[in-house]
Amino acid sequence: MEKLGVLELNKIHQGDCIELLKQIPDNSIDLIFADPPYNLQLNGELYRPNQTKVEAVNDAWDKFESNEEYDKFTSLWMKECYRILKNSGSFWVIGTYHNIFRVGTILQNIGFWVLNDIIWIKTNPMPNFKGTRFNNAHETLIWATKSKSSNYTFHYHSMKVMNDDLQMRSDWLIPICQGDERIKVNGQKAHSTQKPAELLYRIIISTSNPGDIVLDPFSGSGTTAAVAKRLGRKFIAFDREEFYVRIATERVEKIKPIEKPLLEYKIEKRKPKVPFGNLIEKGFVKIGEFLYSKDGKFSAQVLADASLEGNGIVGSIHKVCASFLKKENHNGWTFWYVKRQNNLVSIDQLRHDYEKKYLKNENKSDKLEFESINIFYEPEESFLNYGDNGIQSV
Repeated sequence: MEKLGVLELNKIHQGDCIELLKQIPDNSIDLIFADPPYNLQLNGELYRPNQTKVEAVNDAWDKFESNEEYDKFTSLWMKECYRILKNSGSFWVIGTYHNIFRVGTILQNIGFWVLNDIIWIKTNPMPNFKGTRFNNAHETLIWATKSKSSNYTFHYHSMKVMNDDLQMRSDWLIPICQGDERIKVNGQKAHSTQKPAELLYRIIISTSNPGDIVLDPFSGSGTTAAVAKRLGRKFIAFDREEFYVRIATERVEKIKPIEKPLLEYKIEKRKPKVPFGNLIEKGFVKIGEFLYSKDGKFSAQVLADASLEGNGIVGSIHKVCASFLKKENHNGWTFWYVKRQNNLVSIDQLRHDYEKKYLKNENKSDKLEFESINIFYEPEESFLNYGDNGIQSV
């Protein structure tokens, strides 16, 4: 059983969210999604033109005596969220015109830094039956971090691919829950404001990583927990009502996580800015040894100035392989391999290993010791005594 402080992870806990949030350690959560009460302040019942009753949000948990009481409640739970969010974490909150402006003001007063406001455009909104206002067809999400300088997660390229190679915009066209996705008990909606899984999918996949901890202080029907589990994230969620905890737990238990290899952000991976000469200076590649093409047809010897020599051709790792292939240009990083214990290891892998050891990003809260993922070689001592002090990346 994995725990976060005294609370069990991957579980929906019953209780007051403020009291439960107080039990979570400082700077321990990677992503928070909050769907707080909207404080709709509805007066009376609403009927369609055919006199059928509209299932509106009239639950007790959405009722507050005044705006001042609502603001006090918002400030209390949001301050706890600020405390427990990592410096590299993301904070999301959703609301309607009834509450989002009050929530946004409190959020900024606490110290959160707003990155975006996202407009969730409902492709199938409930009509305005009285015909006295515009059809309310959207909700607003605020995406924020703990400070202006937060090193937050954002998978920009993945979101661009998801949007047909166009930048993902801040207006999201997503339908409200319907059909089989809508959880019902005895034919009635289990929760009046159940959010579509598609909405949480986009939030979690864009601003967190597999293995991160996702928190939802207002779990409701359990959408956040269900999507987090499916996407290989850990979760912790709260709800005051035993009924919601039960239906959400049953829902989450049925979720099967996506296989880990399918969750990798391969489109986001960048190539390290490591010159070939650096590998020689640190002993990842030895002077005098040979590099080989993957099929073994070509080879070239490594010279002291980081050039290669083979078949009378001398030049960079790129120029030599391009000449072998009779091309004007070719990427030497993907062409050349070294032999380690009778196995071929890509020099591209070596520069990733170099970066992990010497150019790693040392977050104050998450310092990780270097562990090579390559089992085929052990880099020798550098022939130049540069020492092992890494350079902090910016």
